[in-house]
Amino acid sequence: MTSRNIITAATVVVVFCTQPGYSTAKKQQLGSVHFQTSCRPAAQKLFDRGMLYQHSFWYSAAKRTFEDVLKADSECAIAYWGIALSYLYNPHAPPPPDDLPLGLDAVQKGKALRAKTQRERDYLDAIAAMYMDYDKVDHRTRVQNYLKAEEQVALRYPTDDEAQIAYAITLNVAASPGDKTYANQLRGAALLEPIFKRQPQHPGVAHYLIHLYDYPAIAEKGLNAARRYSKIAAAAPHAQHMPSHIFTRTGHWKESIASNIESVRIAKLDGEQHDQAHGMDYLVYAYLQLAQDKKARAVVDELTKIEFKQERFAGPYAVAASQARYVFERGDWKAAAELRPRQTKFLYADAVTYFARAVGAARSGNPNAAKTDIAKLGELRDKLKEAKDAYWSGIVDIQQQVASAWVLDAEGKYDDALKLLSAAADAEDKTEKHPVTPGPLAPARELYGAMLLERGMAKEALAAYESVIKKEPNRLGAYIGAVKASAKEGEAAKGKQYMARVFALTKDADTKRPEVIELRAIKSKPAPATNPR
Repeated sequence: MTSRNIITAATVVVVFCTQPGYSTAKKQQLGSVHFQTSCRPAAQKLFDRGMLYQHSFWYSAAKRTFEDVLKADSECAIAYWGIALSYLYNPHAPPPPDDLPLGLDAVQKGKALRAKTQRERDYLDAIAAMYMDYDKVDHRTRVQNYLKAEEQVALRYPTDDEAQIAYAITLNVAASPGDKTYANQLRGAALLEPIFKRQPQHPGVAHYLIHLYDYPAIAEKGLNAARRYSKIAAAAPHAQHMPSHIFTRTGHWKESIASNIESVRIAKLDGEQHDQAHGMDYLVYAYLQLAQDKKARAVVDELTKIEFKQERFAGPYAVAASQARYVFERGDWKAAAELRPRQTKFLYADAVTYFARAVGAARSGNPNAAKTDIAKLGELRDKLKEAKDAYWSGIVDIQQQVASAWVLDAEGKYDDALKLLSAAADAEDKTEKHPVTPGPLAPARELYGAMLLERGMAKEALAAYESVIKKEPNRLGAYIGAVKASAKEGEAAKGKQYMARVFALTKDADTKRPEVIELRAIKSKPAPATNPR
């Protein structure tokens, strides 16, 4: 029997946990999952609980629960599949290096037990593709091998919802960042949408639909899942955070703020530091789009005080990005140039600070200082290439191009600067942001618009800003730029339209940004008196 047609008493809607670290709450609303196994009834119930955690990326709790499964049934081989799954951490990034031998060990132990059903043996064989020869085969190749293995399991068990769900999220993980048809993502969503109707309380389905729709062109399709997931798994930090991926894509800043405030609160209670930091970075981004700079600053200050107990990518990235985006989005170029780099194991996180420093130095009149940081970006890019991390080496390369363009601009080489920044914007448009970030410090095309405007090319600048607005709805910087470009181009109607968006976004602003204050002052001025007839 399969997960589609069996919903038993083992299905867990509300979980009671007493183990430390799971949650301070006695009751945990995590949704409903039933993954059929050949294990003893007590182990089956625990396994379902483990899947609730796993489907909400609550890895530590998932791993502990799958270990409890083995205590309840030492011959439950599929529990080792669950443990191996938890060691993958967030599947959208390479697993922590220390987890790879542990994951492989779990797979080997599971296979040695010889599961009682062919289906369970197939699950173990599939996840083995992510761990076999990890020291010889690069991550991207292993992901593609894993996708092929998951596809075979999904084809072999067409009525097993869990097999379809696992294949759907792997389609997203394995998708090419340069594929603008979103073929993998739409295929995965097509698998999950019918399951969502049959299993409306399944946390994994709602969660993975958000990931599959987390792209500008299709983000609106994810609003239903985004608005439901936080209610399905209300106790999971990641379930509170994930809706903000869609809210960010669609420019729903207040919803994103509410989502991440709750996510951060729960993550703090459970000691999930990286979930906490990840939510805080998204929170900073959303506050800055509403010009609520004091609130953003408070989050940045709190974030920098976190001392991470585990080495994961989300935390260091959030610390670097939140500090950089706070000064960058506000146009505080001197402060950007003075940011202090941190050395971590995550080179792409370190690159964010060097990028902000380089642009800050160039735009505040110190191109020579910028060149030092640009050289560091080149070094980090090359190291990422050597590590066969094509995605992040490409992102850092774009950052280097953007920073180099501003150096050229500072040196008066205006045509070369515009050409290079245009190329960087084109390159950025051809790839996708990583789920670890709500977005770049500022879209390269938005920066291109600013450079065009400085050169008096208002028409071209307006087109650049409008392109950003279409891709990144409700970005405050793009609207402010569009207001300026419209005024210089004599586009009064457009200027009025974009001015209205600035007013709406900054309604509750607490900023000292001169450009925001200036535009808001225009609104507060009384209309000129008309001569009575």
